[in-house]
Parts: sequence; structure tokens; C-alpha cells
Amino acid sequence: MPSRVQIAHDLAAILKVLAHPDRVRIIEELRNEEHDVNDLHERLDLPAARVSQHLALLRAHRLVEERREGRHHYYQLVNRDVADWLIDGLNLLDQRAAHDASAHRLIDAAKKLWAAENPPGPLADKH
Repeated sequence: MPSRVQIAHDLAAILKVLAHPDRVRIIEELRNEEHDVNDLHERLDLPAARVSQHLALLRAHRLVEERREGRHHYYQLVNRDVADWLIDGLNLLDQRAAHDASAHRLIDAAKKLWAAENPPGPLADKH
């Protein structure tokens, strides 16, 4: 069943790309609207160069696409399902934190923020 092996390989490659907290936060920001590097840099409190590197990797794996307007480069998700999938992944964290009220509150706050139509910005806990 080589096709199952290939699909598992392809999915693992996407999971590897998603396996960085900064990229998770970038995807969360791009969930509802496009942003340029400077906007993401400000919203996420990350160096612009780091944001650009993460966006380049996400673009190389076809998770985001770029639109140019003059000197600005705007990025958006190719498929919003990836952001929804990450929100659903919070349920896994919730199960693991069942006996930790503090962690449970943080997860609930993330769910509410990430599921909002127009999120106000990054999570308060910046890494």
C-alpha cells in the first residue's frame, strides 16, 4: 500500500511545519484575514526577520499564499481548515490538563480567542 505510506509521509511533513509555536500563532493570526510581515511582527511581538522566515516555510509547503501590492507582501491561508484544525487540537490539550485548573483556563481563553470572528490580536502569553 504505497499510497498510504506516501499520504502518511505528506501528513507528517505538514505536521513538522506546524510544530513550531511561532508558526501556530502566525496561522491563528491569518485565520480570518490577510496580514503583511510588519503587521504580524507587531501583533505577535516577533522580529520581522523571524516572521518572514516562518512565512517562507509556510509558503514553501503551500499553507499560505502571498499577494503583492506595491512594496507590501500580504499573506493569507491557502485553506482555512488548517487554522480550524489547530483550534480543534486545543481539545487534546484540554484533556491533558483536566486536573490543572490554571491550564484549563488558558486553553478556554485560547479557544474563545482563536474561534472569534475577528480576533483582537495575539494571546496575552507571548513566547
